[in-house]
Amino acid sequence: MRETPRACGPARTAAVAALVALAASCAGGAGVDLEHRTPPDGWKQALLRERAERDEDFRLDPDTPIHPDDRATFRGLEYWAPDPAYYFVGPIHAYEHPERFTILSTAGAERPAERWGWVRFDLRGKTCVLQVYRLLDIDAPDPVSALFLPFTDGTTGKETYPAGRYVELSLAPDGSYVLDFNVAHNPLCAYGMPERYACPVTPPENRLPVRVEAGERGYRERHG
Repeated sequence: MRETPRACGPARTAAVAALVALAASCAGGAGVDLEHRTPPDGWKQALLRERAERDEDFRLDPDTPIHPDDRATFRGLEYWAPDPAYYFVGPIHAYEHPERFTILSTAGAERPAERWGWVRFDLRGKTCVLQVYRLLDIDAPDPVSALFLPFTDGTTGKETYPAGRYVELSLAPDGSYVLDFNVAHNPLCAYGMPERYACPVTPPENRLPVRVEAGERGYRERHG
């Protein structure tokens, strides 16, 4: 599985570990934002391949988060079509003194966290700001591995999971951060066994004033 079982933390790639050395240098000034860029060659193919691999994991992994009653009929997750308009590159503004706070989980538990930094970008004619958090109860090899970016938007609770979606930051060739909403995904508690996971609920401050029609759509709730 791509996320930590039961802890329901953020997924990480090997490239993200390298970001710890760049955090301070990428803080930049208050007027520096993420910018929309054309994705690199092969982006769409890589995205579709990653989605297919995720679906295969959910079908075949013994530790799948799909409810046992749904596994025989599971045919894959639902996604919006790849859209390069949701691909951004630029800095994370790291806080000099990160503020600690408690983030609630879908199970009602309190999880220690901190506001580590923030990003700003324009989407659908709106200026959007998202806080980048660090979960303090994850056994991470370095501080950046505990970072995650949850968000809600105009689709939340209707077409996407009510507690919000998560999106990982990655590293561009020039050392900037990539924020690609096409890789946004549901937390593991969305797939029918919420009692098994303690997934962080997106804080209200990370609600975007627009619809994000990118990434994973809402997984249908089980009934009965």
